[in-house]
Amino acid sequence: MSKRDYYEVLGVNRGASEAELKKAYRKLALQYHPDRNKDDPKAEEKFKEINEAYEVLSDPQKRAAYDQFGHAAFDQTAGAPGGGFGGFSGFGDPFDIFESFFGSAFGGGFGGGRRRSGPQAGADLRLDLEITLEEAFAGVEKEVDIPRAEECPECHGSGAAPGTQRIRCSACQGTGQIKTIQNTVLGRFQSVRTCSQCGGEGTVVEKPCPECRGQGKVRRVRKIKVRIPAGIDNDARLRLSGEGEAGDRGGPPGDLYVFIYVKPHRLFKRQRDDLSSEISINMVQAALGTSIEVPTLDGTAVLKIPEGTQSGSIFRLRGKGMPRLRGNGRGDLHVQVVVKTPTRLTSEQKELLRQLGKTMGMESTENSTAVFSEGTREKERDKDKGFFEKVRDAFIG
Repeated sequence: MSKRDYYEVLGVNRGASEAELKKAYRKLALQYHPDRNKDDPKAEEKFKEINEAYEVLSDPQKRAAYDQFGHAAFDQTAGAPGGGFGGFSGFGDPFDIFESFFGSAFGGGFGGGRRRSGPQAGADLRLDLEITLEEAFAGVEKEVDIPRAEECPECHGSGAAPGTQRIRCSACQGTGQIKTIQNTVLGRFQSVRTCSQCGGEGTVVEKPCPECRGQGKVRRVRKIKVRIPAGIDNDARLRLSGEGEAGDRGGPPGDLYVFIYVKPHRLFKRQRDDLSSEISINMVQAALGTSIEVPTLDGTAVLKIPEGTQSGSIFRLRGKGMPRLRGNGRGDLHVQVVVKTPTRLTSEQKELLRQLGKTMGMESTENSTAVFSEGTREKERDKDKGFFEKVRDAFIG
């Protein structure tokens, strides 16, 4: 699942000093510690999020990497950071961070060193996928390579070599916790921390599996098909359940989140379900009106241009936009007309425009007739034709 920005989690700005980070962390950790919020099921997740953010930002090297690459800086997959693929795993027990920060004075009261012997879900993964506007219009199925941690097929996740089993940890006697008692001027305090030898599981691998070296997981690259529905928009997110990292101790795998990015198109701009484009016509077509074919994402459509159309006018073609992702039908296509003024005219064409200007009360600003080379002159057209027919013939053939 997409993670919140670590600075946002701690409520500090990106330029926060070490002292400001500690102060923010101490306040939030005390506020959301599960032992103080036993009636709030979300408190432990919030507490873990706070500790994870502080673990990164309190380490100068980790913080520098995070500032440059974001969450992808800690991706354990091939090609990260910056490879367009990210995931998180491997953070330590947040209760250990809390205990090391506050010391043993909080020992017995806050239950540090909680045993992590139960199943744990695998980490979620993220994939950024770029598609074309045509693919977003029609829908498409993409096959992608996903590097991820999977359950070891030899030991089935136990980490022990085939034919052997995990044994009880001798350091904590299978409890997953190490208890210590400290005498202080304030009295006697008991602190509990996670056993460092077994990681809180209470068991250790005596003979590691040769395939995964006792980790219980192996890294594999899997080909996964991602079905992208028609009408999907930029920054949309697809969730593929169970396609993330493998879980621990029989826990379920995480999910894969696919973030969609639609490439800019050379002809169309998109606004939700609507599209917009631009088409050029000449001034005769604008003055007299015409019908033209305009491109759409599934062919062409006929657009009627009424006479007297001005440059910049926008016409709507209903149902020629993008398919609606959650509903029936399609959006519209908005076509903006740009009237182009000719830049190279023959002598006859110029004369016709002068005649048009006179009929409209607009005299030419030229003092004399322009002289053109013999190579650019054209034969005189039939004088019996009407004026507008001559204009149309001159510009559109």
